[in-house]
Amino acid sequence: MEDVLDLYEESYEEKRPTVCFDEMHYQLVAEKRIPLALRPGRPERYDYEYERKGTLNLFVVFEPKRGWRHVEITDRRTAVDFAFQMRQLVDEHYPEAEKIRVVMDNLNTHTPASLYRAFEPAEARRILRRLEFHYTPNHAS
Repeated sequence: MEDVLDLYEESYEEKRPTVCFDEMHYQLVAEKRIPLALRPGRPERYDYEYERKGTLNLFVVFEPKRGWRHVEITDRRTAVDFAFQMRQLVDEHYPEAEKIRVVMDNLNTHTPASLYRAFEPAEARRILRRLEFHYTPNHAS
């Protein structure tokens, strides 16, 4: 944890940003019945039943010291999906950065090996040279 806390204490450096990365599985639902309208003194009422409309994944990247965030919606969150998020971080969001320090949890796809699964070795290496991974302790993301 001290590694992550030390990063957060450092002064802002545009060429060495510290960004947080996480993902969230999300279930899409719709109401089966129209909610009963709000009336004076009574809150709007919803039924407990819902209709399942599928699932999606949200990849979230944010840089607290700059006040910036990006959300990407995907169908899955595989190792290859993670690798594409890291390439986007390097090439699109921080093309001028020398090193991007990425704080994330210990999910099994959050490894350099994921980039080698998604890209040719030279491309994976190019991206990884610009990234520095910092992991939160288990159960602390």
